[in-house]
Amino acid sequence: MNIIVCVKQVPDTSEIKINPETNTLMREGVPSIINPFDLHAIEAAIQIKEQTGGKVTVLTMGPPQAETSLRESIAMGADEAVLLSDRAFAGSDTWATSYTLAKAIEKLGADIIFCGKQAIDGDTAQVGPETAEFLNMPHISYIKKIEDVTDSSIKVQRMMDEGYDVVESSLPVLLTVVKELNQPRMPSLKGKMAAKKAQITTMGMADIGADENSLGLKGSPTQVRNIFAPEVKAERKMIEGSPEEQVENLLKELKEIKCI
Repeated sequence: MNIIVCVKQVPDTSEIKINPETNTLMREGVPSIINPFDLHAIEAAIQIKEQTGGKVTVLTMGPPQAETSLRESIAMGADEAVLLSDRAFAGSDTWATSYTLAKAIEKLGADIIFCGKQAIDGDTAQVGPETAEFLNMPHISYIKKIEDVTDSSIKVQRMMDEGYDVVESSLPVLLTVVKELNQPRMPSLKGKMAAKKAQITTMGMADIGADENSLGLKGSPTQVRNIFAPEVKAERKMIEGSPEEQVENLLKELKEIKCI
């Protein structure tokens, strides 16, 4: 069974920088981490491989520095890693990103594709489902438990506002996962050694057979017109006294500023 996990290297939230000309995130030189939801996707893929056999390939789109996240994924237990890196991909919105990932997945081939439910830098939760649409395959979002996997189908629990749905799908299928699904493992020493020696495959626009007009800023129908950092307000007031007095004084303060 071939399993692909789409991961994203996201900026450390304390070090976010914005390009004032393109209104996009500046990733070069900024400390980055694997998107937290994607760690649960990696763990899910490895667990299925351990149960049924097969291969786990981790796929990401980004600048050369994104290779770090791929090596971390291999250290966790992934078998192979592919980096989609090309200047033509720069500035992609969710539509262009999904198109690019789909073209790469078509080349690689997959029975199950895992994604985190969303990335913490964009929070759109669009890339997983959009990628499935480009691939013309079924997808199930917000997976909280995998009940059964066979060579031709998978049964999962999909998180809902009140409880969950049990959904069964044929393969191939794309799944987006939530953190309730599992507890990501820590990389082993053996895994870290393997990650250090691993060969990372790099693919560009020509390698995946993508249309240049559907990539990057040129292929992105969504454009950010304006972006700004919220004003930092350092004012604060300590309320002292007994718990009863603190509650009474807090309510009085809230009424004065018309919050209640």
